[in-house]
Amino acid sequence: MSPDPGAIPSAREALRPVAVRATIASMLFSSTAAVALTVILGLQVYDITKNKLDLGWLGLAEFLPSAFLVLVSGSIADRLDRRVIVAVSGVVEAVIVFGLGLYARGSNLSVVPIYLGVVCFGIARALGSPALRSLIPAAAATPQAVPRVVGMSSAGWQIGAIVGPLIGAFAYKQSTNLAYSIVAVLYVASVVAIMAVPMTVGRSHLGERSENKPTLRHALEGLTVVRRSPILLGAISLDLFAVLLGGAVALLPAIADERNWDKSAVGILRAAGGLGGAAVTFYLAARPLQRNIGRSLLVAVGVFGAATIAFGLSTSVAVAAISIFVLNAGDSISVFVRSTLVPVVTPADQQGRVLAVESVFVGASNELGAFESGVAAQAFGTVPAVVAGGLATLGIVVIWWLIFPALRDVDRFHDVLPKP
Repeated sequence: MSPDPGAIPSAREALRPVAVRATIASMLFSSTAAVALTVILGLQVYDITKNKLDLGWLGLAEFLPSAFLVLVSGSIADRLDRRVIVAVSGVVEAVIVFGLGLYARGSNLSVVPIYLGVVCFGIARALGSPALRSLIPAAAATPQAVPRVVGMSSAGWQIGAIVGPLIGAFAYKQSTNLAYSIVAVLYVASVVAIMAVPMTVGRSHLGERSENKPTLRHALEGLTVVRRSPILLGAISLDLFAVLLGGAVALLPAIADERNWDKSAVGILRAAGGLGGAAVTFYLAARPLQRNIGRSLLVAVGVFGAATIAFGLSTSVAVAAISIFVLNAGDSISVFVRSTLVPVVTPADQQGRVLAVESVFVGASNELGAFESGVAAQAFGTVPAVVAGGLATLGIVVIWWLIFPALRDVDRFHDVLPKP
């Protein structure tokens, strides 16, 4: 019997390349830092202003740089050594976080310098994110290994999603400056890890086209590729609208305050989400989805919406933790499918630009979703805003099921590989 050309290699085989191990390590450190920083910023801003809308502005400040730089960041990732881009981005992120820690040592703090620091941080992240995302499939030894490598890199991210909130919340209770310093060190560790990726992997996408001068047409190719592919457009836009409307987790500081929960509850609830995501992610790293990929994506987003409604109606930390656990479990399936589909469908020399577009959509769903949640909570109250967001997410799933049959009917990742 001839081997199945779509068969996914074992975890041991997928982990053999140094590039895979180094990329996963960098993802682990950077995700831990990013999630911890989100918790720290949310707690500090809410402590300063006690205004739920300011949590929304915080999300907007994180999102805008990736939106404005989408054409530049993707083109850079497709023309330069991706390792170097990620490393420089990580160094800049560490410096900015360290600066935020120094500012936090003062008295009579204002949120304006914090927002400015977040915008600068967002610029560095916007430039580095497409390059890091592009390194993940490039590190895999074969195209068939990409789902396994994506699953393991997602597992690294999920470990960070568990550890990061606990580090952020508990370190913040001890010292704001200490919390920021830990995050800065984690970013430095991510830089050290990414530089262990061989140069050949960081430059594997470069060819004769990289020697040409950048053009607007080159920068716009990412948008063109997404627009022309129903699978890419459906998968990316599904995440945008579903999580944009269901981004309730950004309101955790306000929810904890309204329900008289201890500040540590914010860290515990975020960690519960990390555990839910990790449980699914580690399972998918060991046993990646092989069939019914499109339907699994849509059902997972539906689970996300239903769990968002349960979270909005919860009145105890325990029920909220279970809801967030399920919410992140559904989201992790969605992330795994989308994170595998996008690089698999996209040719290697265009991945930076396409992933830059995806980063804006994902950023819109997370950071802009945080802004939307803050505005809705301020206008209508926390519970109505969260529940309405969950219901809207379920509606999006039904609509996408009907209007994107190409996405719904994807069976195996191997079926959508670009034709040579």
